[in-house]
Amino acid sequence: MEEILLEFEELEILRSKKRWKLYFVILTEHPTEKDKWVMTTVPNENHGVIQLKPRAENKIYFEPQDAVGADGLFVFDRPMPENRRVKVRVFLRHSRENMRDAGQILSDVENALGKDTFGQVTNLLGRSNPWLVIGQEAVQKVGKILANIKDRDFGLITMDEEFGPEFENQSELDRMNNFSTGDARLVWSWATRKK
Repeated sequence: MEEILLEFEELEILRSKKRWKLYFVILTEHPTEKDKWVMTTVPNENHGVIQLKPRAENKIYFEPQDAVGADGLFVFDRPMPENRRVKVRVFLRHSRENMRDAGQILSDVENALGKDTFGQVTNLLGRSNPWLVIGQEAVQKVGKILANIKDRDFGLITMDEEFGPEFENQSELDRMNNFSTGDARLVWSWATRKK
């Protein structure tokens, strides 16, 4: 069986301010139910936020720079979809608090979406933290709901991937893009592996 793995490798904030308390909101297709998506936060509630201080010069390297075979910040893994395509949306947020309760964010989205949600599950996509299951039609509403949480919005990146011939000769490919606001840049990697 073939699996796909998503990791974040490097984040750069493209603003002059030097202190940040960051977290990601991840949305992706449910691995087994085609009409549903799932949502979580990274880091999860056990870690709160990623603190970036002035000495870091607005950059964080999730993958060690000089370590061969090192991994970045694990986001999720899942079986390869039949069509070899996966859809992922990632929001970057700056918390106004020292700790951000991931469970509360999921509950806020769940309450706002109402009947378009199907509860929270754990141990999904290789992660033990909770995932909120939402209907496919509700995905477009998540950004507006997040905007009502009083944290700074760095925008959205779409990380959709089609695992084509470029993955035949190498099992991992790096991608890079700016978030929709232009205030941050992320490097991530998609990898395939046999299980």
